[in-house]
Amino acid sequence: MQHLPANASALLPAFKPVLRCAAWLCLSAVLVLVGCSSTPVGGGGSSPRPVVSTPAGRDGPPTDVALADVARTPDAEPKVEPIRVGGPNKPYEVLGQTYVPMTADEPLTERGLASWYGRKFHGRRTASGETYNMLAMTAAHKTMPIPSFARVRNPANGREVIVRVNDRGPFAAQRVIDLSYAAAVRLGVQNGVAPVEVQRLTHDEIRAGLGARPMPEPVLPEPETKMAAVSAPAPKVAAVPVPAAVPNALPAAVPVATSRSTPAPLPAVSNPAPAPGAPVARAHTTASVGFWLQLGAFGKGDGAYTFQQRVANELDWLAPLMTVFAEGGMHRLQAGPWPTREQAREAADKVRGALQLVPVLIERR
Repeated sequence: MQHLPANASALLPAFKPVLRCAAWLCLSAVLVLVGCSSTPVGGGGSSPRPVVSTPAGRDGPPTDVALADVARTPDAEPKVEPIRVGGPNKPYEVLGQTYVPMTADEPLTERGLASWYGRKFHGRRTASGETYNMLAMTAAHKTMPIPSFARVRNPANGREVIVRVNDRGPFAAQRVIDLSYAAAVRLGVQNGVAPVEVQRLTHDEIRAGLGARPMPEPVLPEPETKMAAVSAPAPKVAAVPVPAAVPNALPAAVPVATSRSTPAPLPAVSNPAPAPGAPVARAHTTASVGFWLQLGAFGKGDGAYTFQQRVANELDWLAPLMTVFAEGGMHRLQAGPWPTREQAREAADKVRGALQLVPVLIERR
C-alpha cells in the first residue's frame, strides 16, 4: 500500500480501505478524496476513504473453485438502498483527474469496455468499506452512486447480469466498469476486456420489479466429479487454421446519459482480443480433473486467444468452458472439464458438426 506525504496526512482518516482496480496492477498512486464534508457517516467512525494498493504478483481467477460452479452464481438481488452521503460518493481525484460521483437516484446508460479482477484483490476493502468477494455479483464504477444496482449486457452473446456497485474504478482509458470474476464468467468475458452495455437501475425501476429476472439455465455441464483412472484414446485432430493477428484498436466509451427516456438499441460490437497483460481464465492455474477437449495448440499466445474468440463467436455455449493453458512451450486451447468421457464425446460431436474441427479428448487426473 502506498504512503501519503507528511503534509497530506490530514486529508485521510486512519481507516483506509483498499480500492480495487484490475487496470491499475502496475500503477502506484494515492487516491485522495476532496470537497464536501468530513463529517462521519453512519453514526460513529470516519467515512471510508479508499487508497490505491499495488500488491505484488499477477491477478487471476480462483484456484480452488470450478468454473462450472462460478457460472451458476445468481444475479445480485436488486433492492432499494439509500445512497450514501459523503464517503465513497464524495468527489475524488486519481492521477490528476477529478471524478464527481452521482449523489441522486438518477438513470445512467453507458457503452464501453468491461474488465474484471480476481484473487489479487479478494478479501480487500472496497471504496464502500465492504470486503471484496470475487465470487459475488459486484462491480466497480467511477461515478455511479454507491450502492447501486446495474444491468450489464454483453452484446456479443446477449448475456445479461445484475450486479451491485460497491467500489470505484476502473481508471484505464475506455473502460466503463470493473466486474467481479463471477460476473465476468456469467457474461463470458473472463478472458480480458470486452465491450458491454451498462444501465443503472433506479429505485422506481427496482420497486416496479424491472431488475428482477429468473436465473438463466446454466450453459455448463453438471458439476465435476472424481473419476477413476481411465486411459483415453488418441483421436486424430484436424488441421487448425492460423488465426488472424490480434487487433489493437478498442472502442471508446459513450458519455453518461442525462435523462431516463428509454435508450435506443445500441449497435452490436465485436469483442476485441484480450489486451496484453489482461487476465486469462485459468491460464496460469492447475487444470481441474476430468475430461477436456483440445481445440488447438499454438506457439504464441496471441494465436490461441484469437482462435478462442472465433470459436466463442460461433459456439456461445462453449465460451465459458474454454481456457488457454501454457504448457511445454505451447499455448493449448481446451474446453472442459466434463465429468464423464461420454459427455465429453457428445460435446466433441457438437463441435465437429459446427466447426468441421475434430477435438482431441484429454483426461486430466
